Amino acid sequence: MSITIYHCHNARSMRPLWTLEELGVEYEQVNMEFPPRFRYEGYLDINPLGTVPAMEIDGVTMTESSAMAQYLVEKFGPSDLGLDISHADYPLYLNWLQRSDATLTFPLTLVMRYGMFEKKENRLPKVVADYTQWFLSRLRSVEAALGGREYLVADRFTIADICVGLPLYLAAKLKLDVNFGPHTAAYLERITEREAFKRVCDSQSELKDFSSV
Repeated sequence: MSITIYHCHNARSMRPLWTLEELGVEYEQVNMEFPPRFRYEGYLDINPLGTVPAMEIDGVTMTESSAMAQYLVEKFGPSDLGLDISHADYPLYLNWLQRSDATLTFPLTLVMRYGMFEKKENRLPKVVADYTQWFLSRLRSVEAALGGREYLVADRFTIADICVGLPLYLAAKLKLDVNFGPHTAAYLERITEREAFKRVCDSQSELKDFSSV
């Protein structure tokens, strides 16, 4: 069985890559400059949505990063990275997996698009301001959850931390971490010191950093 992850610098593909590194599972990583629908020939044949990531595994292509993390930890588990449905924190675990993208990553994509990626004449400062505030207001749920605990669920590092950690890391790249509460700031520092995360960062060093756009 082979696993291929199609990746752009600091894209959502960091979630499955980080998960695989934590699991110690072999995979192939295809690094692409952003946006791959224009800069990587044939990517639309792999993922007609043109979004990043795409993961080819078990004869199928997945395109949702949090779903990839959940699939990988269930396929290659049992692992402390995942929770079984019998665990008391399982509902919270699923909620964080969904919240990580729908509630936390989504507003940051608009901040980046209309503040960085669009041509200057198409940038929308009001959208950037509004969705920055959207992100920061929803970040309060992370700060509250981390009061008195090091990780989001089960008193251990799981893929909930990987999935939520990504938008926190992206926010820090956008210099929004000055608005982080003390629990959130310490949490981000703690999880990004993990060797698996460092390996993912090293693996994309050849790619252009979006924050330099």
